[in-house]
Amino acid sequence: MRTQRIDLIEKYIMREKSVTLDVLCEEFKVSKNTIRRDIDSLAEKGVIRKVYGGVTAVSASGLSPKLIPYETRHFTLPEEKDKICRLASQYVKDGDIIYIDTGTTCLNMVDHISDRQCTILTNSLQVCLKAVPYPNLNIISLPGKLKRETLSYVGSEIVDYLKTYNIGKAFMACSGATIENGLTNATTEEYIVKKAVMENTGESYLLADHTKFGHFSLMTYAHLEDIDYIITDQTPGNEYTDFCQEHQIQIVTCKESNTSRE
Repeated sequence: MRTQRIDLIEKYIMREKSVTLDVLCEEFKVSKNTIRRDIDSLAEKGVIRKVYGGVTAVSASGLSPKLIPYETRHFTLPEEKDKICRLASQYVKDGDIIYIDTGTTCLNMVDHISDRQCTILTNSLQVCLKAVPYPNLNIISLPGKLKRETLSYVGSEIVDYLKTYNIGKAFMACSGATIENGLTNATTEEYIVKKAVMENTGESYLLADHTKFGHFSLMTYAHLEDIDYIITDQTPGNEYTDFCQEHQIQIVTCKESNTSRE
């Protein structure tokens, strides 16, 4: 009976791509403790990944199947993301012109730089709204159409618009990061914006929690060696630390500073 239910749960998650524990409990009429045990079995198989409040599907190749809804991503690893933002904020100085990406990992940076006098460029609706209480933060929103799945403004006109600004530091997010595939995201519209930002910035910072390494999604917006700093909650595996040392990329973690760049 349990084996049959687990098979049905696996098929359901593969179809939905991402789902909360509450939805699974309702769908299969079982308690949360039961669904957690079933999820643990699927996680051991490697077909799903547990996230805060739910699960996401993982393909055998490490390819993330599709864009996870903003709300689901927002409630995934919130403490880790906040620590990453706090650490990243230390690199922002008064007078800086920075770009803050649309990824949920970058959002809390606004609160941690609320005492700075700086200019923020962004295509994130959430970043703009979060910055409203801080008059010392000069906000420039990129033009475009609102994409509700990512709560971001997208459009081809952004590419030329970005060329008019001298971005000193770009704080970027990704759906996944690998040595082979670089920094990836799941939609064409976001790819265009992220790629243009990377081509028009002085220094680039990747803000990524530990679950992003070893996975990739549809489109590569930058090679891993294009990044100057990686700010994360846990030091990635040896292959990443060796790669970063070879390419003079500095890895900074929430627990310790690992300076691969001399």
